[in-house]
Amino acid sequence: MTTGREYEGMMAETVRITGDGGDEIGGYMARPLGGGPYPAVIVLHHMPGWDDATKEITRKFAHYGYIGIDPNLHYREGPGAPDDVAAVSRAAGGVPDSRCVADVEGTMEYLRSLPYHNGKIGIIGFCSGGRQVYLCAGSIPDLDAAVDCWGGRVIASADELTEQNPVAPIDMTANIKAPLLGIFGNDDQSPPPADVDATEEELKKHGITHEFHRYDGAGHGFFAVDRPGYRPVQATEAWGEVWKWFGKYLKD
Repeated sequence: MTTGREYEGMMAETVRITGDGGDEIGGYMARPLGGGPYPAVIVLHHMPGWDDATKEITRKFAHYGYIGIDPNLHYREGPGAPDDVAAVSRAAGGVPDSRCVADVEGTMEYLRSLPYHNGKIGIIGFCSGGRQVYLCAGSIPDLDAAVDCWGGRVIASADELTEQNPVAPIDMTANIKAPLLGIFGNDDQSPPPADVDATEEELKKHGITHEFHRYDGAGHGFFAVDRPGYRPVQATEAWGEVWKWFGKYLKD
């Protein structure tokens, strides 16, 4: 199988995925043209929702030789513009953790049905999606690799737990099977550097294969090219770590 940025053609489309409770949800999928087989990466959107920025990232994965798929975790709160649907989700307390995990499992089943998939599945998420990556890594044993991009509230006190989010993801660390990459800005406060330190200590305690990369001069969402917090130098270096991580665990 070829690797690297050798796929100049791709297909992108909206697909239907059977999610939590048998609900049919939308997913945005992009893949290289050709028979493959290709590894897959599930892209979990941030709280602003199933938006253009996350779909652009999904296409980026296709350019690098992966099947990228971005399930709409706010599907039940729609339809509507991503910001409006995200506001409905936020008002309801966010995406319930159990629903998120089941939607990701449904996305995995969809990927396994594709004739051009190589059988390996990674997951990456940003902001609330980063927290959900940690949650899914601790809940789904057959993920092959995971990348948490500045997921806040992985560590949560008892008074921060809710009906939708009843368990802090950090408490699931012992169950993580997938190698976990963490990408963080040292100027971020969600999560703050102290929480990043504590999370890494927990991963070390349980012998979880992981790497954390932290970037000075970068805050929350520093990959976001459409926002003032974009940091091109740090983002380019961090994306390089993402490609190395998924290349090692999904392509080799």
